[in-house]
Amino acid sequence: MKPCKKLIFGFFALVMSQASLAAPQLLDRVAVQINDGIVLESEVQNMVDTVKANAKAAGQSLPSDQALRTQVIERLILTRLQLQMADRIGLHIGDLQLDQTIENIAKQQNMSVAQMRAEIEADGNSFSQYREQLREEVTLGEIQRIQVQRRIQVSPQEINSLVKLIKEQGLKDVEYQVGHILIEVPSNPSSEQLEAASKRANAVLERLKSGANFRETAIASSAGPKALEGGIWDYMNINEMPTLFAEVITDAKKGDIIGPIKSGAGFHIIKIMDARGLQTQEVEEVKARHILLKPSPILSEDRAKAMLQQFLKQIRSGEAKFEDLARQYSEDPGSATKGGELGWADPSIYVPEFAQTLNSLKQGEISEPFRSTHGWHITQLEERRKTDATDQFNTNRAHQLIFRRKFNEELQNWLDEMRADAYIELFDPETDRG
Repeated sequence: MKPCKKLIFGFFALVMSQASLAAPQLLDRVAVQINDGIVLESEVQNMVDTVKANAKAAGQSLPSDQALRTQVIERLILTRLQLQMADRIGLHIGDLQLDQTIENIAKQQNMSVAQMRAEIEADGNSFSQYREQLREEVTLGEIQRIQVQRRIQVSPQEINSLVKLIKEQGLKDVEYQVGHILIEVPSNPSSEQLEAASKRANAVLERLKSGANFRETAIASSAGPKALEGGIWDYMNINEMPTLFAEVITDAKKGDIIGPIKSGAGFHIIKIMDARGLQTQEVEEVKARHILLKPSPILSEDRAKAMLQQFLKQIRSGEAKFEDLARQYSEDPGSATKGGELGWADPSIYVPEFAQTLNSLKQGEISEPFRSTHGWHITQLEERRKTDATDQFNTNRAHQLIFRRKFNEELQNWLDEMRADAYIELFDPETDRG
């Protein structure tokens, strides 16, 4: 059916009439171009508003709007670069994996998904927006794991040295909450640039020693990876933290401010925000087995889940044995030939979804199918036990600590490399208005 000319003319007249009465309104604009992608001004403003709301709720002060905007744009640039990389390698977090992640979060909070949804919406937030934000967070975690993990090598010598240190400490250690401010210098800086950065670092140090709020100062001044969190790194022991931190905080006490310390990246200022003792006496280990199916172009997500539900039905009815199905179908090469047996282990060595599922099971219980980053699983908790830390546990612990330290360092290197290779253009809102 052809459109009515009178209606079209009437609509045009209405538009022209409204246009003559009011000046054009800018709905949104491009704030940053990042390679072939963009960040809109609305995205920048939304994150600024969120940071301000969180700071207000926590009773924290913030620096100027311009300083906050600079930090927010930097965070959005790094986030967008990582998401672009995920797109390039075909990394996509599907709805089933996302639903499983939401179920795990709800379990951790001792509520159902429906209860969690009601609580989110009661706070005035959209559950669909929460899902998409979570999808982005999971994607970022996965792309970081994929891209950074392969850059890390942990040598037997490093592990042996740390195991020796752990034994000497008797598994007693201290965890530090570290505040960090980086005054950045450009690559191959001139002597004038170094001198200017050194002066800025010393000025920041003096402000801190005079009682300036560390978080506010970090947001305003730092170029470090945690700037938008007020420069605060979560609790780490000396073996997990970046080497620069570990080298300077030995014997440091809560409240101590250290720096400026020069490195290739610039001048660092470190504050010990808090310190707490770490007591390790016994370790709870679990003995478990599982069947893993990995979705692929041939095996869909739905089909993998349905197959595991059928396996579960066969095991519970006595029609089939867990170990036989694992040998025949499981795609975990390390356990399939052993009937899915994973042996005794500290559950923290597993990916979060797997560890959380094991923690929710009773002895002998088999889980419903669940999704992890490796694929779809069913798992059975066979036994639990408490044991003294063994040499193997010490070795595993040493490997994890070294890996986490190197991961933090390599993650920052990877982000820096991506940013350096990217085309990035910032658009000045004041200029654009003109």
